[in-house]
Amino acid sequence: MDRRTFLRSSFAAGSAALLPSHGLAASSATLQDRVPGSIAESEIEGARFPDGFLWGMASAAYQVEGAWNVDGKGESNWDRFAHTVGKVKGGATADVACDQYHLYKDDIAILKRLNQKSYRFSTSWSRVQPNGTGPVNQKGIDHYSRLVDTLMEAGIRPFCTIYHWDLPQALEDRGGWPNRDLASYYADFAGILAKHLGDRITTWAPFNMPWTFTYYGYGVGVFPPCKSDFNQFLKAAHTVNLAQGEAFRAIKAAAAKATVGSAYGMAPAYPKTDSEADRAATARYHAMNNLYFLNPAMHGEYPKAFVGATPYEAMGFKAGDEKIMKVPLDWVGFHYYTRRVVSNASGSAGVGGHFGTETEGEGGGAARDPLTQMHVEMPTEGPLTEAGLEIWPRGIYDLVTQISREFNHPIIEISENGCCYLDGPDASGRVPDARRIAFHREILAELARAIADGAKVRAYHAWSLVDNFEWADGFTQRYGLTYVDFRDQRRIVKDSGLWYGRVAGSNRLT
Repeated sequence: MDRRTFLRSSFAAGSAALLPSHGLAASSATLQDRVPGSIAESEIEGARFPDGFLWGMASAAYQVEGAWNVDGKGESNWDRFAHTVGKVKGGATADVACDQYHLYKDDIAILKRLNQKSYRFSTSWSRVQPNGTGPVNQKGIDHYSRLVDTLMEAGIRPFCTIYHWDLPQALEDRGGWPNRDLASYYADFAGILAKHLGDRITTWAPFNMPWTFTYYGYGVGVFPPCKSDFNQFLKAAHTVNLAQGEAFRAIKAAAAKATVGSAYGMAPAYPKTDSEADRAATARYHAMNNLYFLNPAMHGEYPKAFVGATPYEAMGFKAGDEKIMKVPLDWVGFHYYTRRVVSNASGSAGVGGHFGTETEGEGGGAARDPLTQMHVEMPTEGPLTEAGLEIWPRGIYDLVTQISREFNHPIIEISENGCCYLDGPDASGRVPDARRIAFHREILAELARAIADGAKVRAYHAWSLVDNFEWADGFTQRYGLTYVDFRDQRRIVKDSGLWYGRVAGSNRLT
């Protein structure tokens, strides 16, 4: 039982014993105020979404496809990582994952059944170009072409995230993302996809959560290639910003109807105290984690993420790079999972932290890294999911409205949002996951409020369509609205999926 359920059930029991029946409704409302971060039921019941709103679900190639060495696919950095003993919980690999490479028609049938209008999927670079450069593997292109055709036949918009963390190992062997040459290699790959699929795909995001794979892979070493060098992170991030700009142009050149946006990972940040130092640290967090790849695209310059001057030399910045990075994104996409609390760590004795797929935080008072000098906490004031993330619905309202203000009210897509709960089938074969429904109801109520207040949000993608391989956590976490039995690949739409399908059909939460 999570904290919210415990508080509600405990309070209800006490109220029933102590209060007359006519006072229970009032006590329930009072209780809601007592649960940190919770949203009033009246706000959920009143939430409405506009006609034409795009309800969707999301996935990632490496997490669902399997078929890791089938039909000419090359090895990726995550193949190498997962095949290395001790890197993934339980010794799991994504060699089979959800086998969506073969079962994609079944999964698209679920999307159609649940009234979905958008499916955000990603492509495997090493499936299309096994070595990251050179000849195209036609069988890889054919797979994605069939996937797109099936989506369109079902009346579902194909939303393609080109790169979702799985780099061809051959390119990692050449130095990975810190190698500036990857910007042009990546643009070539993006152009290949747009040439073959751009007659049908009109919604493209070059990267998924670029801060995460560059910082975790090169800055702190918890993701492949497991390097812990802040300067390597700076170089990798700069290469990705160059690649984002070059890919934008390659896609537009190959596909006349293409719109190009993003799928950034973002989190609203709040200062730990009202001190000027903590507020400045919070601004640095926002610049580094939320804007470090958006600002270069929209404005051609890096945001003020560092205590001192921007370290251009360490980044490998060259004259004219600002023009390469600057591209007018057609829309802005970002994920929301939870919030951060930030404090100043200038002058602290050490640097270090604990990192996981959706989290980052530090013990003690250490700075997260040497140049931003901030201390980041994962708060636990609100209830926690089974992945340990705090449920804080207000955060999506604050984030959406902040990005709207700062970038002149762009079109926004929520590219991911979800929660981990390990509910499985009951004796009747149902998967009753009421906590996931409660999570989405409150998040979506706050998103509807942001839209009512003027934010131009056109889509929301629940993470995820199916339970899948959760990176270094293997199969120990379940985010899907569809249950997957990984022994035989059987799918069962969870109660949350059935509920979400009704929401998608009605544009309301009740």
